[in-house]
Amino acid sequence: MTAASSKTSRIPALDFTKGALVLIMVLYHWLNYFYGPTDNRYLRFLTPSFIFITGFLISNIYLSKYGISDPQLPKRLIQRGLKIFGIFVLLNVARILLVRENLQSEVSPVHSSIRALFDVYILGSGVGGGQAKAVAFFILIPISYLLMLSAVLLVASKFYRYTFHLVCLLFLFCIVVLYFAELQSPNLELVTIGLLGVVTGFLPIEKVNAFVRHPYILAFAYLLYLGAITLWDVVYPLQIVGVYLSLMIIYLLGQKNGEAGKTRAVIILLGKYSLFGYITQIAILQFLRTGLRPIGSEVAVLGLSFVLAFALTVLSVKIVNRARAESTAVDKLYKAVFA
Repeated sequence: MTAASSKTSRIPALDFTKGALVLIMVLYHWLNYFYGPTDNRYLRFLTPSFIFITGFLISNIYLSKYGISDPQLPKRLIQRGLKIFGIFVLLNVARILLVRENLQSEVSPVHSSIRALFDVYILGSGVGGGQAKAVAFFILIPISYLLMLSAVLLVASKFYRYTFHLVCLLFLFCIVVLYFAELQSPNLELVTIGLLGVVTGFLPIEKVNAFVRHPYILAFAYLLYLGAITLWDVVYPLQIVGVYLSLMIIYLLGQKNGEAGKTRAVIILLGKYSLFGYITQIAILQFLRTGLRPIGSEVAVLGLSFVLAFALTVLSVKIVNRARAESTAVDKLYKAVFA
């Protein structure tokens, strides 16, 4: 079992897709931080989309680079999964220490019992974006779980080529069982979407490109999806549909031949630093919420925070990209943390 594409170079359309997700995530978090509670069901595809792409890259990119029999790939996935989980823990500790006065009422109950820790780190309950949530950077938990699980499944795939498919079906079955038992595990649901990304990534990239080049069909399907979530909210099956449709549309927009324009080039750059960009934009919004508080005008706060959130996120990525190019030490430090 190997990925069909033998190319190990970056795919600009994939980087564009990841970069666009980072920008939409800035909008999503800005709404939560500054606009207040909103019906954001139409942005509910964001978190699972990041995890889906992680899974897609495992099978479509990493496997083409390492091969199924290379023991370095499982080792790399485990190391990266542990690293991302460690980043999550350290970032939340720093968040609690730096903005304790703003988060004391939110964080203390969550971290006060073993049951609460189980809810956050195992089930995924009580985590999410915005200012009313118990932890930040929550997407890193299921991503780290997916990477480590995939490392184990890659070893098993040497003996049974459809291991990922089988485990994905098993997880979907478990989600159905939990639903009828009136239970839910957000982490299980997100990891399952990540496994769907792995399964999809076994398709050759040429077939993926050919499949998304039907804009009218995608547009019609997306309109049906919007109507469905308007009527029934974002139930899990519709969430999966939303992930596929949203990513295909964004990926289609990223498939542009020729030299990239300035805007597209910036989005692609964000995609190359998607993990860093995701972390940075949350930190930026945290500080903007505190720093702009003395301004009396609500309209001014909304306008300034909106512009600065996007501008500072892009600027931080550009600074890191340039620093890596000019300093070997910075490049090594970046790779040690994020690569």
